[in-house]
Order: sequence, then structure tokens, then C-alpha cells
Amino acid sequence: MSVEAKAGDVVASDLISVFIDDTEVKVPKGTLVIRAAEMIGVDIPRFCDHPLLDPVGACRECMVEVPDMGNGRGMPKPQASCTLECAPGMQVKTQVSSEKADKAQRGILELLLINHPLDCPICDKGGECPLQNQAMSHGRGTSRYEGVKRTFPKPVSVSAQILLDRERCVLCARCTRFSEQISGDPFIALVERGALQQVGFYEDHPYDSYFSGNVIQICPVGALTSADYRFQARPFDLVSTTTTCEGCASGCELRTDHRHFQVKRRLAGNKPEVNEEWNCDLGRFGFYSGRQDDRITAPLVRENGELRVASWPEAIDAAVTGLKAAGSSVGVLTGGRLTLENAYGYSKFARTVLGTNNIDFRSRQASDEEAQFLGSSVAGKRLGEGVTFADLQSASSVICVAFEPEEESAIVFLRLRKGVRKNKLTVHSVAPYLSNGFAKLNANLIAAVPGTEASVISTLDADADTVILVGERAAGLPGAFSALADLTERTGARVAWIPRRAGDRGALEAGCLPGLLPGGRPVADAAARVDLAAAWGAEVPSAPGLTGAQILAATAAGELNALVVAGFQPTDFADAQTTRDGIEKAGFVISLESRQSEVTERADVVFPVDLIEEQAGTFWNWEHRPGRVNRVIKRVPSPMTDVRVLAMLADALGEDLGFRVPAGARAEFDELGAWEGARVAAPAVAAGGLPDVAFPTSLVLASWRLLLGGSASTDGATALLETAKPDVARLSPATAAALGVGAGEPLTVTARGGATTLPLVIEDSMVDGVVWIPGNRHGAGLGELDVVAGETVEVNGGAA
Repeated sequence: MSVEAKAGDVVASDLISVFIDDTEVKVPKGTLVIRAAEMIGVDIPRFCDHPLLDPVGACRECMVEVPDMGNGRGMPKPQASCTLECAPGMQVKTQVSSEKADKAQRGILELLLINHPLDCPICDKGGECPLQNQAMSHGRGTSRYEGVKRTFPKPVSVSAQILLDRERCVLCARCTRFSEQISGDPFIALVERGALQQVGFYEDHPYDSYFSGNVIQICPVGALTSADYRFQARPFDLVSTTTTCEGCASGCELRTDHRHFQVKRRLAGNKPEVNEEWNCDLGRFGFYSGRQDDRITAPLVRENGELRVASWPEAIDAAVTGLKAAGSSVGVLTGGRLTLENAYGYSKFARTVLGTNNIDFRSRQASDEEAQFLGSSVAGKRLGEGVTFADLQSASSVICVAFEPEEESAIVFLRLRKGVRKNKLTVHSVAPYLSNGFAKLNANLIAAVPGTEASVISTLDADADTVILVGERAAGLPGAFSALADLTERTGARVAWIPRRAGDRGALEAGCLPGLLPGGRPVADAAARVDLAAAWGAEVPSAPGLTGAQILAATAAGELNALVVAGFQPTDFADAQTTRDGIEKAGFVISLESRQSEVTERADVVFPVDLIEEQAGTFWNWEHRPGRVNRVIKRVPSPMTDVRVLAMLADALGEDLGFRVPAGARAEFDELGAWEGARVAAPAVAAGGLPDVAFPTSLVLASWRLLLGGSASTDGATALLETAKPDVARLSPATAAALGVGAGEPLTVTARGGATTLPLVIEDSMVDGVVWIPGNRHGAGLGELDVVAGETVEVNGGAA
């Protein structure tokens, strides 16, 4: 019998033949014996081995007999198959056919269990433990050890999120290798030697990694556990559902486990083309938001200035009355939380029911230049037509513009780090300083004062093997998108737009922009409107729509009569107070939301909608790769999806939305197909210059949001938030000296909307004349200061 590896691009001449239990296996050169055995279905027990970690041979459980190395000579002792590479003609005997290998494996298991506590009934790993399983399948039925087992005080808090039971550790080094090789956070290590060897950590430097939850999942025993999940449930009591993470635009696959209609934990799914087997802590632990006391479960209607609970028919009638009075003078703000199906529902509802192109998903800083770029270079592109995760690893270089991978799309960071480690990838950051994430990528800093990125980009050189990653913050950089378009045309480099929110790419494709229809069809193109009108059976408005900021300004000025809001926080926008004023002064506001917010407080009608765990749909990640969102919690009664509420409103207004459930919306969207007509023209905007500064007290502001910070999505995740980075301000040494302020001292940053005082960190790589503060400070977003990156702020040492 012969088995040949699926070797992809490996040619036949690069394959070698090895014999596993007398079965011939053809594998690429360099294949480990344990992988070759997997190909023919032989399960060699192992603990330290993991396909995404470098081999280490720490546990010695995977021992095999090698009677012939392929040269007529064998190895006298059993060998660890996880570190042994296949050689042409090699003969390998596993526990299936070799008594020597079987005895070696049983002996190692017996040694591991000498000090391992037999407390499976109370261990979080019990029921899904590799040690437990392999002790049953490959170990002895009884123990010969009668001595006293080693014990330690327990548990030890490796961080606020990760707890360690040292006596359970089998010293496989999976956790330490993950930290060093994958995430680049070597905060934990194996210390001591012999019987005293254990996982150690710095007491004054906890393991506050954005990826710490992965070490729990890959731990083959119950040594590393979650502070949140500890003693919450048994694995066999949980119902598991595969779904897609809503934390960012990476589109990671998750396994969500629930019990009694409550999510108990999330694990990384196995999706090699996206997140491989990893995920970030935001996606893993940030699922408590929907459990808060302000969850909306029934419609609310404003009466005599106060919101009161109402029935669904009553709330629908009130909403219809307000919308009829407003006519087409309505703005629709969708935000970035929506699945593709819900976003498409809003897009069609705005145009066919409300008769307006006033719709925008960008509840943040935005620009016309960005909209042109999205219409010309992003919308309508299918998977494979643009950059993918695999391309990040194989590229010769990656240039990041207005994009911090570790903070804004964490799995992109892991892929870049893998490319740096495995493929000699070179990463460049166009930024005011080299952040910790880029430092872990050994990145080169292309220094840029905020607002001058376009000029810097125009001086760059690249080649066709270069990938440029641009974030949503580029919308606030005049000329950046036109400079990128010129760079790609000049050099052949490829560009990818990576937004921060999970629903943004789907909202773009669904047409939640004032100048763009579903599938990338331009509103200004008469042929596109005719094509869509034929599919919808309804006229598509031709009048140009307003952007999100313009919609809010129009309602504040009394020029727009009503708002339909899908969910955002005023602090998401550049000017939080102007956003609040726009909502407050709108003649009529409808809010579709799952929790109380500043918008629902000002709304006239509030409709409760499902949490992401309560509905089905699709998130399209930044690659344009669909990720299935499956319904995790199935309880009746439950709030409705956004699509269902919009369909009810359309019915009451005498129109037919054409679908009533997300599946119907997706089917209709798919029927539209890709638009083959003219695209939006590429942006051509003059580059911006430096703002006027009066150094040293007047500085240029730099800012971006951190992965963990002040956000409603992390409400209730107490342990997770304790691992968040502290709010600090950053200055260069020269700028700090000019201000007369030292590290750790308070620094006050004052802008139009107010001031904030933060402890100072002196950043050696920071550009002079620039101050950095986080865009999502705990308790207040950057919008509260009414300032954006690239503008000037007043900076003073000491309290305000």
C-alpha cells in the first residue's frame, strides 16, 4: 500500500518514500515522522507537538522505533517522532506494530502521571484532556507509584485572565513556545530544572498579551485555565457552535460554547486560511456585553418626553407616523456592527422605501477621498482578486499606512509575524513612532508627522511583490488615498484596505455609502441605477446622498427631518458633541439597538434587535472572504433581527422589502451578482501639509484606538479589561525636554472639546513636535475632545 502527500506545489521529484508500519508514504523532504504517520491515520500520542509550533521534543511521548534509517542502519533506541525528519527509504514502527515503541510510550505516560494529580472530576480540562484521553488509550490501567505527589500553592495568577496550576503541568513548553514564536510576548518561561522545573513569570510584569487565551486552549492538561471560565461548566454539558468573530475585520472562526442559553466560553476555530488555530483575547473573552442590565428586550416609544415600554404594533405605528411625516428627508446611519444581510436590508430600505441615498456605515472620521477609493479599489472585488492572508506571508515586504495591525486587526499581526519568522518578510510602518506591535515585527519606521503621510507615501518605492495595508484612519489624512493609488500604479504594488469593525466590508458591499449601490455600483451611473431598479422592482433615487457627518449636521440645522440609526456611540465620530446635537435636534429618531445608549436616550422609537450570538448571517472580512455567523443562543421569545424590523416597517409604509429574514436578504444580494460596468473614479486629491504649530506647547496630535479600551463591546469582561494597556501620553525625548516634563509625570492635552491628563511615556522613536494619546481612552473616546489626528493641541506638563 502506498500513500502520497497532498504536497501542493511540491513536484514529484521532491517527494521521498518512507515506510510507516510497512505502509509506504510519499512526503516532501523535511516532513516530520509524526506528520507522515498522520497521513495514514496512525495517531501517535503526543503532548508537546503542535503543527503551528517549532518542534522541541520536550515530552518524549511520541516515541517510535526506527529499525532502518534508509541506509541499512537502524537506531538502537526509540526516537521522538515529532523532531525526526523522514529520510528516503526510512522504516518506522509506531506503537501499532512495535512492542518497543509501545513500551516507551507507556513508560513516558507513567512518568508523567507520577506527579500529576488525578483530580479529573474537578479539573476544567476534564472531559477534553489529551493527557486523560491518552492515559486511557495508551497508558497502564493502574499506577505503580505509591509515593507523595509534588504539590504547589494554587492557582497562580499569570495575569488577571490566566491562572496556573503548576502541579498539573507536564512541561510540554507549548505555552512558552507560543508566546515566543507566535505572539512575540515572552512573558512566561520554564524555570528551574529536574523535578522542580515549572512555568515561571515575572511578578512585576504579568502576562498581559493580546493573545494570552491561546495558551489555555493549546495546553494539553488543566495547568492553564481562564479566570472567567474556571469551574463554570463541564465540556460535556456545553453546546458548541462554530461561528465568526465580530471583534474586528479579520473574520476569525470561533467555537462558541453555551449552557442554559448563556455563552460560557469561546475558543479559536480551525480555519487555516484565516486565523489558523489562533484568536485574540478580545474575540475569545469579550462576550459579556449583551448580559448587562441595560439590555433592551421590548420596544420603547417616547411619550410626554419619556420613553416607555410599548407593544410591537404600537411601536411600528409610531415609527411609521414619524417616517411618513419626514418623507424622503431621512438619514440612515448603520454603524459597523451589522452582518452583510442586515446591512443590505438597510441599504435597500433607504432607497426603495425611504427614497433616499442618505446612508453611511462610517460612524467615524470619513472623507470623500476615502469614499472614492473604496468605490474604485475595494468595493466589488471578490476573494482572490485582492490581497489575502496568504499574500501577507509570502510578500517580500509589507507597508502599513494608518494601520496598527496588533491593535486594529490582531490576526493580521500574527500573519505578519509568521511571515517575518518564516519567510524573511520585511515590514515598514508609516507612523509617528514605532509601536510595540511593530517592534515585535522588527519593522522599519518610516517617520511621518500626522497629516503628512501623503507626502511621505509619494517618496516611497516598492515592487510588484510589495503589499500595502491601509487602515480606516487614512480617511483623516488628506491626499493619502490618492498617493497610494499613484504608488500602486507606478510600482505594481498591491493595496488592501483593512477597516477596524467586522461589519464594515459587508456594509460597503451592501451599498451603505451615499455614492455607492450594492456590489460596487456607482449611484451616479444611470446604467447601474437601471440595472438595480430592474432587480428590485422599484426606482432607485438619483440625487446624491449625504455622508454620516453631513446627515448629522443637516439634522442639527433642521434641514433633515428624521434619522434611522442602527447602532453607534457619539464618541465614535470626530466630534462627539456635534453628533449628540444632531441626534437631539432631529425631528424624529428611530433606533434599532440591543442595549441602551446615548442614541436610544434621544430616540423617539427604539426597537430591540438580536445580539450577534442570537442570529445567523455573514461577516465579510477584509479579504472579502465570507465568514458564516451561526445562531448560538436559540430561545423564544427573542428580539428580532434588523432585517425583520425593517421588513415590518416597510409593510406598514405600504412597501415590500422583498425579504423578511437574513437568509432571504443574502439570497437576493447574491442574485445581483458582480457589477461589470464603470467604476467610481480613483481619488485625485492634493496632499495636505503640516498644520501651523507653535512648538513646544502646540503639538500635532497622533492617535489610534487600542484593541482593548473604552468600548461598550467589552462591558462586563472584567478580567479581560484588567489586561488592557494603561492610558498614557507619548512624547519624544526632545519634545519632553522642551516642555520640561519627565516620564511618569502628568501631561495635559487640550483641544476644542476639552482636556485630558495622562501620565507621560517618553518614546525614543517618536517624531519631535508630536503627542500621542489613545483614541479610546477608558471612559471617553477621542471624539469627546473634538479633535482628530493631524490637528494641533495644546500640551502642558502638570495637571490642568
